[in-house]
Amino acid sequence: MRALALAMILLPATGAAEFFTLKGHGGPIMGIATAPDGRIATASFDNSVGLWTGTQANWLEGHEAAVNAVAFNGTALYSVSDDFTLRRWPGGAVVGQHKGKIVGVALSETHVATASWDGTIGLWPQDGTTGRLLSPSGSGVNAVAFSADGSHLYSAGMDGVLRLWDVSSGQEVRQVVRHGFGINEIVLNESDGWLAYGAVDGVTRILDLETGAERDFTLDRRPILALALSPDRDHLAVGDGEGYIMVIDTSEWRIARDFRATLNGPVWALAFSPDGENIHAGGIADTMYSWPIDSLDEHGKMAETDRSFLKDPDKMENGERQFARKCSICHALTPGGGRRAGPTLFGIFGRPAGTLPGYLYSDTLKGSDIIWTDETINLLFDLGPDHYIPGSKMPMQRITQAQDRADLIAYLHRATQVENQK
Repeated sequence: MRALALAMILLPATGAAEFFTLKGHGGPIMGIATAPDGRIATASFDNSVGLWTGTQANWLEGHEAAVNAVAFNGTALYSVSDDFTLRRWPGGAVVGQHKGKIVGVALSETHVATASWDGTIGLWPQDGTTGRLLSPSGSGVNAVAFSADGSHLYSAGMDGVLRLWDVSSGQEVRQVVRHGFGINEIVLNESDGWLAYGAVDGVTRILDLETGAERDFTLDRRPILALALSPDRDHLAVGDGEGYIMVIDTSEWRIARDFRATLNGPVWALAFSPDGENIHAGGIADTMYSWPIDSLDEHGKMAETDRSFLKDPDKMENGERQFARKCSICHALTPGGGRRAGPTLFGIFGRPAGTLPGYLYSDTLKGSDIIWTDETINLLFDLGPDHYIPGSKMPMQRITQAQDRADLIAYLHRATQVENQK
């Protein structure tokens, strides 16, 4: 019997796939995973994981920064984040730790592998015993993929090298590809003897694992940010920085679809539905979109939103423009605020830092004696959060011009007060 999540995707009379969306996140969708029972997991810049049954989400909270990727096994869901941690759900226990952001995760029957920008690969036994780190190079690792039996692991990184590792020994077996630009994504299909990779320079290639020959599906779009293989292995979806989803028919090795999926921005995440009839995608929009493969261009596009960071900067006054550039992706201005990476700024003036109920603050801010005023907000952006509040979760950024800071503060006064919300 199909799970509820699949029931809402399929038309009961015909079995034809339907277009649908999942709404509730407060930031861009960075990663998507599907379970065989139809559940969908979404990873977001808003620091949360959404676990969806139908259109209802169970929000999994615990990460202290953007969540970049998610993966299911038979009993658990794993997530990785900019907060350097690998977490296991339910419960959200930290089961792996790096010294830099983690951007990729893969599962075998016995291990979880993580790809980190600290230049290491994590191997974490699913039985809870101590994990270990493999150190391929001095550059960040972007993606990992296990062989079908879990004995070997492929990794791809910023140095443009695709490596093969022996899991039991932790030793590098060989360098499979040396590409001139960083490799962002890989998909392994051992059953049919190939591996796909996508790179910063827009290259999309299919590597024959036996002969080393490559098929090239590179188009004039870059970078490649997402790859996904359908359950029947007949379709490979490719998402890029210009907002397109290309679908490659892997039985005939041809481009079956090439679809502009977004109105603005890139495609960061892709996954197929368990029946292979839909492509789920995430990007700058707060919403996950799912299109039937057979009718991709007949439905809406991502980023149909009024989020301020998507507005035309030329149509804003300077204070609003500074807010859109520096603040709006993390912070709302309204009382509720929705799900965002940072707390709402509504009523911020005169509020002690780290005190808004319901938001998971860093220990640094919870123990701070800062009160938000014109002066403290000016210092925050003059010095940068990393210097003004070392250890906070705020990203490293500055507004160097005094007039830009003054205009931002004036805009916040107007936009965060009760009388201006009516």
